[in-house]
Order: sequence, then C-alpha cells, then structure tokens
Amino acid sequence: MTAENPLRTSVIMVTYHTGPVLFDAVKAVLDQNFPVELCLVDNGNPASVVAQLQDMAAADERLRFVTGYGNVGFSRGCNTGARVARGQYLLFLNPDSVLSPGTFQKLLNIYGSLPPHAMLGARLVDGHGKDQRGCRRALLTPTTAFIEAFHLGKFFPKARLNFNQEPLPTSIVSIPAISGAFMFLSRDDFWLIKGFDEGYFLHVEDLDFCLRFRRAGGDIFFVPDIVVTHIGGTSEASTSFIEQHKARGFMRYFHRNFKDEYPWFLLAILDLFIWLRAGLKIGIQALKPLGQNEVS
Repeated sequence: MTAENPLRTSVIMVTYHTGPVLFDAVKAVLDQNFPVELCLVDNGNPASVVAQLQDMAAADERLRFVTGYGNVGFSRGCNTGARVARGQYLLFLNPDSVLSPGTFQKLLNIYGSLPPHAMLGARLVDGHGKDQRGCRRALLTPTTAFIEAFHLGKFFPKARLNFNQEPLPTSIVSIPAISGAFMFLSRDDFWLIKGFDEGYFLHVEDLDFCLRFRRAGGDIFFVPDIVVTHIGGTSEASTSFIEQHKARGFMRYFHRNFKDEYPWFLLAILDLFIWLRAGLKIGIQALKPLGQNEVS
C-alpha cells in the first residue's frame, strides 16, 4: 500500500468446509476498488481447498491465509484473524457472504459521519434478494427468546427479537443488535472489550458481542444501503453438532449476562427448553431419511 493509498480496512473471514461460495466471497472482497486486506482463517477445510487458498495467498499479498490451528471455533477464529490484521478498521464477514461493489468506500464514509465508538451492520439478503433474519434485531433476553421460540411476536410486536418483517428503514438507524455475518468497527473498539468471547464455539457469540459493545458505551447502526448476499447454511457440519453448540451458546449467554436480572429457577427452566428444542431439531433431522418432513 502506498502512502497516498494506505491500508485502512482488514476483512476477517473464518471458514470451515464452506463450499464453493467461499471463492465467490473472497473474490468479491479482493475485487473491491479500495485498499483492503483479507485475513482468511482456516478452521478446517479439505486439503484441496487449503492448497488452492495457499496458492491464492502466494499470488496476492492482500490475502493473508492463516491455517494450521484446526477447528478452534468461530469466536477464537475471529480473534485469531483480528490479531494478524493490520487495518485501522475490521470487517467480520461470513465466508458465504458476497459483498456488493463499493462497499468499503460506503462504510468509511458513513462511519466518519457517526459519533465515536460505532459499529455498522448491513442488509443481508438471500440469493433471491429476500431480507434475512438477524441483520437487524432486538437485544436477546430470556423474554425475547421465549417470544421468538413460541412464535408469539404477533401478540407482542414490541418484544420481537428479529425485525426483518418490519418495513426496511430508509436511512441509517441505531439498533440493539446485528448479525456476526457482517460487523464493521474500529480495531481499537474491538479490542477494548477484548474481542469475541472464546467461550462460545459456534452461535450466539455475535449477540454477546453486541450486548457487551453497547454496555461499554458503543452504538450499533443498521445501514440499509449496504447490501450483502448471504447464502447461509453452506457448512457441512451436522445438525447434531450445530444444535449442541447453539444450545451451549444460549445457556452461556443467558447465565453470564442475565443472572442478576432473572431468578435462577427461571434460567433453569430456560435451559430445559433450550435443550428440548435442540433435541427436537436433532431428532427431526435424524428422521428425514425415513421420509419424515422437517418441522420449522
């Protein structure tokens, strides 16, 4: 990078058996007409994919390939990438998320217009352009979790967890939480709260980060004009593996963040529901080959 065109943004991407979309995501980052580096953390991919990524890194100094750790979990993988990143700003991006052209210039222009200690989230859409859950949402609490789990949002609209059914904002809005599929913030602010909590292996770490970021005095903004195609669900991890780690993540989140606000027995009941939900999803998936239909 030249003095006139310094490196300002590092993209952190953690990949585990992501599939072909990984290369689309990498290309979309490196094709941006903006000085950027991509810190790609290999949490475990087939040898052929690792070899291809190593060749790409050797051919392009902007791609920094971090491998050899095995599957250390998403949170630790993100922190590992952030430690080797050299940019003033960090963008945590899922490996199945494809950026639109001009994303980084928009991000920095918007970030510069906001108060200090801001974090930005983008509009996440699927391959058909439909808004996805999670990119704009409320604070996760035992109450919002209960309403979400039992589909009670129509009865308690102000206590919904996800806002994707609401009209898309026409401008930047402050919001309680965004998705870990796309998080943009300064390097200093990221490490001010010690990065992601590595006690989370998979899932819920983004909600925990948003909660801690806000409690530390930061503000989170949803930017509707930045659109990211998030394919989602590309990992080859089994349903059992995912649901078990998701359940552990929810339990960790609630007990660490709400033990002083909710009585212990309510959190214990919540734990029971979390594991019942995980068991139901695992059981349904196991029955699918036998001709059973999946229940949402």
